[in-house]
Amino acid sequence: MATRTTRPPAPPVTAARRPAPRVLIALGAVLAGAVLLRAATLGADNPLPSAISDGITLAASVIVESLPFVFLGIVISIAVQTWVPARVMDAVIPRRGILRRAVLSLLGVVLPVCECGNVPLARGLMMRGFSVADSVTFLLAAPLLNPITVITTYQAFGWDDGILVSRLIGGFVIANLVGWLVSLHPDPERFLTPAWAAACATSSEDRARPSLRRAAMMFRDEVSAMLPALFFGAAVAGLIQVAISRETLIGIGGHPVIGVLALIALAFVIAICSNVDAFFALSLAASFSPGALIAFLVFGPMIDVKMFVMLSTTFRVRALVALTVLVALAALTLGLAVNLLG
Repeated sequence: MATRTTRPPAPPVTAARRPAPRVLIALGAVLAGAVLLRAATLGADNPLPSAISDGITLAASVIVESLPFVFLGIVISIAVQTWVPARVMDAVIPRRGILRRAVLSLLGVVLPVCECGNVPLARGLMMRGFSVADSVTFLLAAPLLNPITVITTYQAFGWDDGILVSRLIGGFVIANLVGWLVSLHPDPERFLTPAWAAACATSSEDRARPSLRRAAMMFRDEVSAMLPALFFGAAVAGLIQVAISRETLIGIGGHPVIGVLALIALAFVIAICSNVDAFFALSLAASFSPGALIAFLVFGPMIDVKMFVMLSTTFRVRALVALTVLVALAALTLGLAVNLLG
């Protein structure tokens, strides 16, 4: 029987080696966010050029709608890692395979956090020993199966054109398909950055007793990792939205194929929260086909430019590019199928 070679254990990532610079970076990011928010509220007397002002306003809006969910996701992640006994997780979640990932997909129903907050939750699952495929499946499915997302989508579209049902079923299928493909890789850990892989290895070997002090240290480390990525991702989203005319994308909405591609691109650029994106999509309903709207509503919560930057704290860029392309192709197929059947 073939034996699988194991890597030498990674050196422990201790608190003494990394918190100081990360805390400074996080504080700098908070200050930068405060500057963005202040600049965005200057009003009519804003001395900045209109393009820069618009970019700052867009970036600030992404930060404002995302930040509470990031903190909520971090708190839930720490609670799961620290105080939920392993036997409880084992009793609720199947041990392996497709059924395990299907159940993990449904965690979004009981953890109503948008896609930004699900990044620390997915990181927490890996810290608890869950596989990369498990975490990716949860990460992609949870924002769509979030009860708040379901309610807002129903309020925006009701049962019209099957948009709500297609979003839920399509999102569930795509997330599990991608998770299954990741599970087929001979070494999925290669998708992770070396620093995060080492942190997971250290965590699995060192299960300290639950304590508020340990939870506070975990909160500090996770905030210092997530906030700079969130602010940078929001800045990139604002820059792209200013550089690319939204009217250009909307102007091609009538084409059954190009319209779907345009809304996938718009979902990546606009980086809007999954809890409210249905109302934005509703404003496009007169110009785009139902398939294009569904592609927008499925792809955006799974991958956008802000999420891409935040996930780069955990996954290698090459892996994220492959994941983005795979999800985009799946969303495109779903949108085209809806248009064809409709």
